[in-house]
Amino acid sequence: MRIVGTQVIPAGGGKAGFTVEFVCDGGEIVSVQLPNDDQRSLNRQNAIDKAKELMSRISSSDTPEGGATSARSPSDRSVLEEELDEGLEETFPASDPVSVTNPSISKH
Repeated sequence: MRIVGTQVIPAGGGKAGFTVEFVCDGGEIVSVQLPNDDQRSLNRQNAIDKAKELMSRISSSDTPEGGATSARSPSDRSVLEEELDEGLEETFPASDPVSVTNPSISKH
C-alpha cells in the first residue's frame, strides 16, 4: 500500500481542527480527525505530520481482545431497531413523513 495523495480539510475554518485524508494506490482512503488545542497550534501545514504521528502510535499500540461490544453486529438487530425508534422519536415531527395536500374548490 502506497499513499498517492493527501487532502487536508479544515473544520470550522481550521479553528476546530482538521481532517486529513490519505488516499492509497488501491483506492483506500484513511481519514484522521484532529481537534485543535486551545492555542490553535494545529494548522494546514503541520496537520499531515500530526496525523501520521497519530497513526504510527495507533499501529504500535496493543489492541484489546475482541474489542468493545457494539449493537452494530447482525445478531443485535432488535437493539438497532430500538435505537432507530428512539432517534426518530427525538426528532419528531421533523422525521414525520410529509403529507401532500391539494386544495381544490368544489363546483356545485
